[in-house]
Amino acid sequence: MSVKTAAVIGGGVIGGGWAARFLLSGWNVRVYDPAPDTERKVHEVLTNARESLPKLADVKMPTEGALSFVSDIKTAVTDAQWIQESVPERIETKHKVFAEIQQHALETAVLGSSTSGYMPTVLQENATRPGQILVTHPFNPVYLLPLVEVVAGKETDSSIVDAACEILTGVGMKPLKVRKEIDAHIADRLLEAVWREGLWLIKDGIATTEELDDAIRYGFGLRWGQMGLFETYRVAGGEAGMAHFMAQFGPCLEWPWTKLMDVPELTDELVDKIASQSDEQSGAYSIRELERIRDNNLVAMMRGLKETNWGAGKLLNEHDQRMKNNT
Repeated sequence: MSVKTAAVIGGGVIGGGWAARFLLSGWNVRVYDPAPDTERKVHEVLTNARESLPKLADVKMPTEGALSFVSDIKTAVTDAQWIQESVPERIETKHKVFAEIQQHALETAVLGSSTSGYMPTVLQENATRPGQILVTHPFNPVYLLPLVEVVAGKETDSSIVDAACEILTGVGMKPLKVRKEIDAHIADRLLEAVWREGLWLIKDGIATTEELDDAIRYGFGLRWGQMGLFETYRVAGGEAGMAHFMAQFGPCLEWPWTKLMDVPELTDELVDKIASQSDEQSGAYSIRELERIRDNNLVAMMRGLKETNWGAGKLLNEHDQRMKNNT
């Protein structure tokens, strides 16, 4: 079986995570980023990935691909089957990068963007081959978390969407095809709702950053991690299911519990308050230490889910079987 090549344009946290995901799945990876510390940052992410990702597999991992850092986009994308754009969230920059990519890329290559906010139709504006461009939005750390939001634009070819989903599945990820374009896609819109309410709870002195995180990580976050939002609520409805839950708790939506439609002004005072509370909560650890703690926790949780063959664990068991069949 021939080794495939992925090009990663932008070697920050997300780009480095993409590089690690493809590399440890047996792909050759070329990284382009003009920043002078790109190699250091990518290798630090890769060190974390090598430590954690194999712990999720119960079969032999593929032979690691070859990693190279290149000096221009042309060298990065030539003959690559997957091209992942992870440059800063400025539309002019993205348009410029797409234009250069498409001068040298295969017409059949998947050209995915890691953007968390832009809709793919906006990304496709003035592109040479707009049908090649779509959003493939991952979650950090990309080498561990399987979800990728796959969003097609008005001109994205269906064959590109199909190829993207097939490739993502092949590297152990969960492609979630978004039915309609919308700013910030799906997951980040949910996260933003929680984030907005959290800002108010801090501003009003009801909770600190640590207390809010405790509410999530010791409570509903664990439930969400294995069953999501609506299936959790269905279970809460008992034998009568979701209909009973909605009848019982639906009226609460009309009560003034949250301030989701009213966002607090991010004054210097509020920003300083959040930053100081976060420093008090986590300042004893370096970012690298926090990443390793996070990775170990995610591995432990997802391995537990493998035992029950549920949610992300079911996905991992299926990917184990694919890797076993390919060896």
